[in-house]
Amino acid sequence: MLASTTKGLLQRFINPRSCRREFKVAVVGASGGIGQPLSLLLKQNPLVGELSIHDMKNIKGVQADLSHICTSVQTNAYEDQELGDCLAGADVVVVPAGMPRKPGMTRDQLFEANAGVALRVACAVSESCPQALLAFVTNPINSIVPIAAELLKSKDAYDPRRLFGITTLDVVRASTFVGDFLNLNPRKVDLPVIGGHAGKTILPVFSQCCPSFQCQLEDIKRLTHRIQEAGTEVVIAKAGAGSATLSMAYAAARFVNSLLRGLNEEPDVMECAFVGYKSPCLPFFATPLVLSDKGIEKNLGLAASGRFRAGVPGANAARAGEEHTEGHRLCQREYPGKGRAGTVPEEVPKVASLLLKSYRTFHGIHYTPPSNDRSPLCMYTYV
Repeated sequence: MLASTTKGLLQRFINPRSCRREFKVAVVGASGGIGQPLSLLLKQNPLVGELSIHDMKNIKGVQADLSHICTSVQTNAYEDQELGDCLAGADVVVVPAGMPRKPGMTRDQLFEANAGVALRVACAVSESCPQALLAFVTNPINSIVPIAAELLKSKDAYDPRRLFGITTLDVVRASTFVGDFLNLNPRKVDLPVIGGHAGKTILPVFSQCCPSFQCQLEDIKRLTHRIQEAGTEVVIAKAGAGSATLSMAYAAARFVNSLLRGLNEEPDVMECAFVGYKSPCLPFFATPLVLSDKGIEKNLGLAASGRFRAGVPGANAARAGEEHTEGHRLCQREYPGKGRAGTVPEEVPKVASLLLKSYRTFHGIHYTPPSNDRSPLCMYTYV
């Protein structure tokens, strides 16, 4: 039996279809608190052949550090205006770029800070690697992914099977907290989390938990609340020094690995993510997915998630629907079109300024566009 097991493991690692070393992964925002540990984890991934890292500053040092690690993954660093070169030919683009959430910061304020990042990266992807799988870590995911989708539509580069908001951290936290509660290894807990990636839009589906979660409703409510507020728990614990970085890097690396496994044509690769959803009232929603070389092979939808047992009001799902339309509304207000974003100018920082001006005016706050392109709108590094 040992010989058979050893033979199976050798076949898995030797078979070129199960362990190709030719995928190029680009990390945008690689010198920050999430970007560095994420790049470290990807440098160890046997499915990565080339790791291209980008940030506005300090990226050469990160590349030098990574290059000393004894794996065969080739690392290349790109700064500032070299984003297009970084992305050229990429199979997967993962974006941990943007401003981190700070104590007291609202999701609206976070969106104002990070919308420009999503626009610039989406524009660069449309020009340099339109067939790549594009996965955002940048928060707030509920609004960032729709605004990226609108820009990609304006460039005729939108494929809903290839755009993702990474919500894996919610799944990782759910497995951890439930595993602790049941005194089980968290790796043996499978609990799908659907909805969105902010507060009450995060919906763990306990009826689909494996192993079966047979506890009191109060326990489910308490665990649901902790899963929903876990990000705030870390922000408070760090006392203003940052948000969840290590756990987010782990979750993003896990999701990217799943994308690569799908690209490598491994069967039955499943993850939850915030993606385009074919529903008039929920154009974007986090659901369980089957991944393949196409990106999303099949969206398992809400039916695969069963009925809610967490005592979570239906209004939470509606809130997720409201938040994901924020980016879409902003594009439509500034660039009206027929069912799409209209024509977006090439100067992405200017676009970001216009969109944010529209957003702030909507909230009754005067906004003065930045005087140069090296504004927070274009800065990637988490501090």
